[in-house]
Amino acid sequence: MDSLNIVRKSFTESLSAKQGFFTEENSALIVKAAEMVAGAFKAGGKLLIMGNGGSAADAQHLAAEFVNRFVIERPPLPALALTTDTSTITSIGNDYAFDQVYVKQIRALGKEDDVLLAISTSGNSLNIISGAGAAVSMGIKVISLTGASGGKLAEKADIALQAGGATTARVQEVHITVLHILCELVDYMLFQKV
Repeated sequence: MDSLNIVRKSFTESLSAKQGFFTEENSALIVKAAEMVAGAFKAGGKLLIMGNGGSAADAQHLAAEFVNRFVIERPPLPALALTTDTSTITSIGNDYAFDQVYVKQIRALGKEDDVLLAISTSGNSLNIISGAGAAVSMGIKVISLTGASGGKLAEKADIALQAGGATTARVQEVHITVLHILCELVDYMLFQKV
């Protein structure tokens, strides 16, 4: 296979994964997720976001879109990536266990009017599942963004968005599209412009 064929194959797989995900049902779930996030912001709550690896980067990316801006000029919105405080993450991982790195942050920073967005391509990352469990026990709504199976994480979510794809990379490409649409919808719901 030559380089141009690799480009075409990757692009075609990415398109296919996105087309497979954006059904009427999943599109309606994205709208529900946006309504949940917009409702939290209106009620004085915040969006907490967690993930591992590339999904941790997606958590930071989404938080930046809300705190700074996405497309329109608007006031900053309270979103917090739980992936960014290396001192907190490493101290919890060292003193307790890696599966507690989000649990302790959610218990410290979360409240009932908040929403937790949990991103995991497998849906089975123990620290993500544990964090979602902590949120549920506190009355925090959970949105999960996973691969096709949803894993154990989907069972803990109020809204479970499950993206199919042949590889982790294709799932992540669906995820970033979903996250950008979520930003656009929340902006529209709160400020009636896009």
